[in-house]
Amino acid sequence: METKICAACGKPFTPRPQKPRQKYCSSPNCQSKRRQVWQKERLQDDQFHQENQADAQQEWLDRNPGYWKKYRSEHPEYVEQNRKKQRDRDSKTKSENLAKSDVSIQPNTLQAGLYFLRPVKIPGLAKKDVWVVEITPVEP
Repeated sequence: METKICAACGKPFTPRPQKPRQKYCSSPNCQSKRRQVWQKERLQDDQFHQENQADAQQEWLDRNPGYWKKYRSEHPEYVEQNRKKQRDRDSKTKSENLAKSDVSIQPNTLQAGLYFLRPVKIPGLAKKDVWVVEITPVEP
């Protein structure tokens, strides 16, 4: 059997004969990494697995009310680290030019004045919180 390089630790290993495509050696840390990678891939690709995980997490939280409040009170370094990370995220957000993705960036070419607004229905428009109108100037 040929020797392979472990995808986690980078050390050479000999795969088990039953698993010729084995990518990870048998060390507990590498097997843990293998399971993490599998879980991450599964969560990205499998909607049923995502829902299952969310349900399991919610059930655990229901069985352990107050867990996070207690954890934060017992681990102030965790709380401070989270606050620092949030401040970093906030500062990045504030420095970027933020806008809704459906906001027009075209210059406003309408002159001040009176206009008629007439609702227009567009077939297939998915957004429910948008007004689509025809703008017509009021002739004096």
